[in-house]
Amino acid sequence: MKKAEETAEKTDALIFLKNGRTIVVESPVRIEILQMVMDGEQRFDEIVKRIGRAKSTVSVHLHDMIEDGILAERTDEADARRKYLYLDARYLGTIAAPDCKIPAGYENRPVLSEEVGPASVFRLIFNTIRTSLLQSGVNIEPVLFSAGISAGNEVAEIVSDSSDDEFMKNLTGFFRENELGEITVEQTDPLIITVRNCYECEELPKIGRPACSFDSGLLTAVFTRQTGDDVDVTETHCYAAGDSFCRFVIKKKGDNSPGK
Repeated sequence: MKKAEETAEKTDALIFLKNGRTIVVESPVRIEILQMVMDGEQRFDEIVKRIGRAKSTVSVHLHDMIEDGILAERTDEADARRKYLYLDARYLGTIAAPDCKIPAGYENRPVLSEEVGPASVFRLIFNTIRTSLLQSGVNIEPVLFSAGISAGNEVAEIVSDSSDDEFMKNLTGFFRENELGEITVEQTDPLIITVRNCYECEELPKIGRPACSFDSGLLTAVFTRQTGDDVDVTETHCYAAGDSFCRFVIKKKGDNSPGK
């Protein structure tokens, strides 16, 4: 999912980090500009065209965001009159009206079974934090994805193998033994896997969209290490979206071949 798509629905503010400083952007015009730039660098004249505001107005907003350190600009080597803007800060997430309507009785539902173990307690803690943030309208999915990358680099040390078949056995075994979910390979080209009993989202309220940002980051790191190529991981189905499993499509970065 592209970053702009993640922020497109009723965003009241965007949150960034630059040089240890948290920056919250609330201006609707600036949010619209940033949603464009987060998909890739943009020409100044293209921003003006799409925003539909006067050049002077756009220039003021861009100047202020460059001063804040959120944006940076470069000059086209072939045409010094042409300027490109790009994101120069770490995107942390959004603040918006809560997109999580908790069903009646949800918070009082039994979560821990009679056989309490480390995995079930971890699920309780992880999902309680996620639900509380969703209820508050705080979306930290970019942070979760980044954390998943870090965790995935650790997991990759355990599951990587010179044989792709052994690697998949190691990965499915790691998930199963640690009660993270049950992995099944559905397709190999492109690679599509499903995860049932997903620890990250199975207990989340239904929010109508995929929510496994941590797992997406973890799988990105693991498959990047195994294949030696940068990969994109796209979650197409999710318990939080109302599905009965989570499904991930894993492709080499830049591969636009269709997946299911």
